[in-house]
Amino acid sequence: MPTKRPPYTFFCLLITISLTTSACFLFKKASDVPFETVHIPAGAFMMGDVFEETDMDATPVHRVVIAPFELAKHEITYAAYDTFAVQTGRPLPDDNGYGRGTRAVVNVTWQDADDFCAFYGFRLPTEVEWEYAARDAGKAIRFAGTDSLEAVDDFARHIDNSVLYSFQVGSKEPNGLGLHDMSGNVYEWIGAYYEFYPKAGNKPVYKDLDKGAMRIIRGGSFKSPPIHTQTYWRSGTLADIPSNALGFRCARSLLQ
Repeated sequence: MPTKRPPYTFFCLLITISLTTSACFLFKKASDVPFETVHIPAGAFMMGDVFEETDMDATPVHRVVIAPFELAKHEITYAAYDTFAVQTGRPLPDDNGYGRGTRAVVNVTWQDADDFCAFYGFRLPTEVEWEYAARDAGKAIRFAGTDSLEAVDDFARHIDNSVLYSFQVGSKEPNGLGLHDMSGNVYEWIGAYYEFYPKAGNKPVYKDLDKGAMRIIRGGSFKSPPIHTQTYWRSGTLADIPSNALGFRCARSLLQ
């Protein structure tokens, strides 16, 4: 599965599309969007390993300010992605013989995921947005929905309690914001991330996503031990290599 949390730095990818096509994408009616969203309020939080402050990839803990945004309530399903694929003439992603429907879609590249979100006027979430939402708007919560390892089975599908393929979305309890499967089920592609967390007083330095092949993924999966489903845990993988344990959800900025 994914390489353990590599040090790479990227900007959000800007998608260039024709005026006619972009108009089609940007003005889709809400009824045409094949997923529900949850409003995530503005706020500020301390990002990273706020528990032990020992994870080298998630320290130093640093303060981040968040503008309001909306995030898909569930991981994108095969049903939703298949509709997009048919409309855009893309091949359907492999379901590995386990069925499609409301299972979290996997076997999609970073670009596939980014294109899906853009088609409906959304984008992939940033790493900051993802962690803030997973942690109930930035609270010190170890797993999405609970701070207790004993209760994690109620909220996350991981290697100790799950089948070895992506499951139907929403089958576990949501976190405090109403988001399902932020911990476990499938890893999720992130739109952008930075190399190391900034030292006190410094701002993160972003690089163009075109300059590197690696992307951050978050949340852990059915292949992961519970520790990898923690809300601050970071992993990475190649952008153009799909995996049967890697999917995504979409986000969109909101006006303040």
